[in-house]
Parts: sequence; structure tokens; C-alpha cells
Amino acid sequence: MEQLAGTVYRTPLTTSTFLNHLVGKNVYFKMENQQKTGAFKIRGASYKMSRLTEMEAQNGVIAASAGNHAQGVAFASSQRGVSAKIFMPENTPDAKIKATEYYGAKTVITGASFQEAYEAACLEQKRTGGYFLHPFDDYDVMAGQGTIAVEMLKQQPFLDTLIVPVGGGGLISGVAVAAKHLQPKIRIIGVQAKGAKVVHDHFHNLPSPGSPFNGTIAEGIAVKEPGMLTMPIIRHFVDDMVTVSESDIASAIVTMLERKKTLVEGAGAAAFAALFAHRSTIRSKNCGIIVSGGNMDVSRLGSIQQLAYDGPLTCLA
Repeated sequence: MEQLAGTVYRTPLTTSTFLNHLVGKNVYFKMENQQKTGAFKIRGASYKMSRLTEMEAQNGVIAASAGNHAQGVAFASSQRGVSAKIFMPENTPDAKIKATEYYGAKTVITGASFQEAYEAACLEQKRTGGYFLHPFDDYDVMAGQGTIAVEMLKQQPFLDTLIVPVGGGGLISGVAVAAKHLQPKIRIIGVQAKGAKVVHDHFHNLPSPGSPFNGTIAEGIAVKEPGMLTMPIIRHFVDDMVTVSESDIASAIVTMLERKKTLVEGAGAAAFAALFAHRSTIRSKNCGIIVSGGNMDVSRLGSIQQLAYDGPLTCLA
């Protein structure tokens, strides 16, 4: 964690009496939405950037991102004085694009999904020889994300379960390895949106693909393929993988806004949505929830609120 000192914030671990009562557990929210750049991704990007040699960094870095990794890479590269070009899909919220550009990176908006933006970034890397800084399938990136678990267990040593949003698997891989090292009996549960659940399907050995890739309001975890490096780690260290519906996510966003007075994006609300949707089967006394990011495009709030009307949490918010 020394390499990240002075770069990332030690974010709060908070609780809520009302929400504890709602789910019948002590719930602790790791507020990475309050992290520098508004999401946890700066941890992995900064640690990876600190590990690059001068030769690796000489042609700049290239990345693909739905938004949060982009901001982390942009900030970390600017701190080191390295140029960055980042490919982002067309559905990326404007707030994430503008923030990425503010931190000094050049953005290229292309493709209808993260996968298409990723493929365009790979072509650019071959053309320019820049260093491709992968958003999740990299051991250094995973290690950086794992510092979240280290902080959480220092802040609340009695946590018995961590619920983690999952896209390509970089966050949950780093968190699971770090948490199990510090507390071997802790349970790690991953959560994906039903419209983008490829890691869930691989974890449970379901036919691939188990369902069409339909997309999700949690664009930060909308990944079509699991990582080649992350999937074996997930299989070994993660205890379970669950899914949540779009209305589950939307109602969690609204509930977090109304009850904790905090705005979180879809991916950031997924873990809490999972705890509520699966509260009868997630057996935990002290449960840690990773609120992975808060970079929400506020123009989407109206449609999210409308979607939340069908969700299980909103009527209680």
C-alpha cells in the first residue's frame, strides 16, 4: 500500500441503522464513490503506473474503459507525466468522459459496448506501440484494487462477508486474495447484473453464454468476457456469485440517495442491491459492501427513478 500513499484516499466505512434493520444484518459501506476520481479504479491504475519501466511508458499508455478506469488511468498518467489515450464506448456517461479529459487524457468515443471500445484500443496499441493498461486482467491492477479489502478489515475487523460488484473480475480478484490472506474464513460474494452476467455463468459452469448480453444501467460492470487471469482467481477464492435485476439496481441507487444522502452509479449500487435481493440466503452478521463508484450522469436520474418503482427497496426508502 506504500506505493499508493498520498495518491488515493482512505475512504470511509459507514453504516446505517435503517438499512441494517431493512436487511437484518450489520452493513458496512466502503464508500469508494468518495475516492479520488469518484471510483476505486484509481487504486489499480496508480499501482500499475508506478510499476511501469521508463521503456514501457515511453510511448504513452492506452486503455479501454466504460469510464472509471479511464479516469484512474488519466489521473495516474498525468501524475507521472505520461500521455494517455483512452477508448470509451458510446454509452459512457458524459460526466465520465469530461472528467477523463479534465485529468489530461485524450478520449476516443467508439463502439456500442466496452468490448468494441476494447478492440479499438488494442488496434491502436499495435499501431503506436503504447503500453496497454488493462482495466482488470492484470496482476498489478488486481493488487491495487485489493487494498480496499486491507482497509476494510482494518476499519472493521469483525466483517465476515464482503459483497463485491463484478465486471471483468479485477476488483473481486484483488479483494478476495487480500481478504482471504488476512482473514481466511471470510466469505466473498460477487454480484453481476442479469443483463451482463458472463462471470456469474462461468463461475457456476453454466453454458457459455448463459444468456444474451443485454446491457445494464450498471455500465461499469458491463463486460462481455471474463478475464483470462481473473477467472481462475475467482474460482479459487470467491465463495459465491449472484445476479441482480435492473429494478434491483435502480431501487438501490434511489435508496442510497434518500437514506444515505449519497449518489452512486449503477455498479456502485449493485452490491447493496444484491444484499437486499438475496438477504435470506446471504448469511452474515457483519457484511461489507463495496460501493465501487459514484460517477453518475445526473441526467439519467429520472429514468432510474422510474425503473426503481418496480424495485423491492423503493417503497421502503
